[in-house]
Amino acid sequence: MDIDEEKIDQAVLALLYLTLHDGGRAWKGHDWDAMDRLHQKGMIENPRSRTKSVWLTEDGLAESERLFNTLFGKPGT
Repeated sequence: MDIDEEKIDQAVLALLYLTLHDGGRAWKGHDWDAMDRLHQKGMIENPRSRTKSVWLTEDGLAESERLFNTLFGKPGT
């Protein structure tokens, strides 16, 4: 099966919104390839650190909230 990496990246970015803390950090327990792609797209800071969380950029934070609401929000809310 061919996998649409763009959809994977959108889902991972949306799920990062679930674990936001400290004003823009999120737990980074997701696929490394997806995290690297999100970093290349400018959505997150470098995920290759020893910390267990990653900073979302300003664009990444806004897009993660938008994707979270689009993918997981109930209609009419």
